[in-house]
Amino acid sequence: MATSKSFFKIILGSSSLARRKILTEMGYEFTVMTADIDEKAIRKEIPEELVMALAEAKADAIISKLQTTDSLKDAHSTLLITADTVVVYQGIIREKPSSKEEARQFIKGYSGGHAQVVGSVLVTNLETGIRIAGWDKAEVYFHDIPEEAIDSLIDEGIVFNVAGGLMLEHPLTLPFVDTVVGTIDSVMGLSKPLTEKLIQGAL
Repeated sequence: MATSKSFFKIILGSSSLARRKILTEMGYEFTVMTADIDEKAIRKEIPEELVMALAEAKADAIISKLQTTDSLKDAHSTLLITADTVVVYQGIIREKPSSKEEARQFIKGYSGGHAQVVGSVLVTNLETGIRIAGWDKAEVYFHDIPEEAIDSLIDEGIVFNVAGGLMLEHPLTLPFVDTVVGTIDSVMGLSKPLTEKLIQGAL
């Protein structure tokens, strides 16, 4: 559970609604900033290295933005949380789908199969400069996903905003999830136990 939250502020460096929901569930109040980086420009072959590099790049971009506006002068006991998530399917890293065709290919691949979700969390103490990070994994196993459900997900468009087109908590996806090995919050983009551990470590 969230502790000692009265003496520090949190900035969540993410536009993800799922991450906002998770951090709120943890009992924290926070403001939101986005990084606006070119994620495709950062390439790593190993999923854990990629998500860590992207979380670091997001943090660097937000800190630069704060420096530009002199906001760091008021950074007393402020923690910046950045994160990134990728899906690994048959050994291939999947980020956000870039087209309807790619989204369909991604989701059809999960049908009756499974995928691994790898997520990073980085907490930067803006006052002390301490930066502490970690990553987490989860495996998701699926029942067969009917074509109608895939069509509806793609038409709705939300799959283009999530790694691998995989939005586990969506009402169109959830009925076809067989088993999750790991935590659902990790799949959604922010592991609660890891985030809490990193917050306490950065204070």
